Amino acid sequence: MLSQEVLNELIKILGKENVLTSKEDMITYSFDATADMPSQEPDVVVTPDTKEQVVAVVKLANKYQIPLITRGSGTNLSGGTIPIKKGIVLSMLKLDKIVEIDAENLTARVQPGLVIQRLNEAVASYGLIYPPDPGTVTTATMGGSVSECSGGLRGLKYGVTKDYVMGLEVVMANGDVIRTGGKTVKNVSGYDLTKLFTGAEGTLGIITEITVKLIPAPKYRRSMLAIFDNLDKAGKTIADIISNQVIPATLEIMDNVTIRTVENYAKVGLPTDAEAVLILEVDGSIEQVVVNEFNTVQKICKENGAVDIKLAQSDAERDGIFAARRAALPALAQVKPTTVLEDATVPRSKIPEMLKALKNIAKKYNLQIGTFGHAGDGNLHPTILTDESDKEEMERVHKAVDEIFKVAIELGGTLSGEHGIGMAKAKYMEWEFGQEGIAVMQKIKDALDPDHILNPGKMFGGN
Repeated sequence: MLSQEVLNELIKILGKENVLTSKEDMITYSFDATADMPSQEPDVVVTPDTKEQVVAVVKLANKYQIPLITRGSGTNLSGGTIPIKKGIVLSMLKLDKIVEIDAENLTARVQPGLVIQRLNEAVASYGLIYPPDPGTVTTATMGGSVSECSGGLRGLKYGVTKDYVMGLEVVMANGDVIRTGGKTVKNVSGYDLTKLFTGAEGTLGIITEITVKLIPAPKYRRSMLAIFDNLDKAGKTIADIISNQVIPATLEIMDNVTIRTVENYAKVGLPTDAEAVLILEVDGSIEQVVVNEFNTVQKICKENGAVDIKLAQSDAERDGIFAARRAALPALAQVKPTTVLEDATVPRSKIPEMLKALKNIAKKYNLQIGTFGHAGDGNLHPTILTDESDKEEMERVHKAVDEIFKVAIELGGTLSGEHGIGMAKAKYMEWEFGQEGIAVMQKIKDALDPDHILNPGKMFGGN
């Protein structure tokens, strides 16, 4: 528990209205969107209005050696914002401004509390888009997205958050402020500090401003829903599309468990007897190229046994198809009290093998697993529907999760394609990086945050 002296200093820095101590607030900030994680109430929550206030809070935390956990909307799915060591939760939601849109240089500067969708709405009038498109795009913040290096439905063609972060302003653990990168297209001066802080989950510094790359919005797009009576056929279709050197903007998959659940939840007309559906979209600035790629994708789907292909004839139909995909997680979350959503990612050519493995794991541990995700870039979201009050079932869940990541690593994959490590996957990090790799990362942490006050207990577990 913080002393009254520390609370008084926080009030002096931020104003009483920006220092939250009520029981209700502490409970609210004791968890995030990750299931099957321990919760922990912080000692206090602060909501700064300015960068200067952030710096002052960091200096205070450093002075008294108080854990400091930076938080956006809390939509992350790896336990990354749970204040497991108590301390100060630093909510960045009031730092939500668009500082600049520079259409001439195709960049924007924003504060970390800005919701991603607001940026896209603001740049649309310039004919531009910010491509990273996480499922929680209407609620997730830019700072959280950068810290977790989130991806989304457009990741296959356009990449993930780190591909668009050009520069950062970061408050270090001692209160120093640094700037990395900038607007230049080329920048190879020194170490790539921008990439270092992107995806660091608030363990190395606190982001207070972000410069991102924008791109021209594609002029043409074609979308469709391909329906399969066999999951293996859908998996082979994905591999064949990529091997034919067609890179759709979106290539998503939903298995039968997810299809039935989404249709029951959203009533969008999905075929509940299908074993799998693929949601595909190709886009570009040259209409004939888009048409040719779309025809190629249709042909590959038919050759691999698609029983039906529904083409979107209007923006409304296209939006309906994508709404079904975005409804996957909230729909699955209604089936049982606990929804364990994972983030296993494998090379694209290994998607069929990973899909088979997930089916076998569900059968082996007698669990209901709905699988959906960004199949075109190998990023699957096996979602275990369970009840954490059932201790015996949760033991099977934990064994299944261990096996999911074991298989992903064996297939040449990674622990996370877009959700980050946080607390949920810290125990697996050595599987991917080895002791030597972990030691290198730990040295970076020790150098930049020697007292381990920034988001402790994340990434490596004991930091």
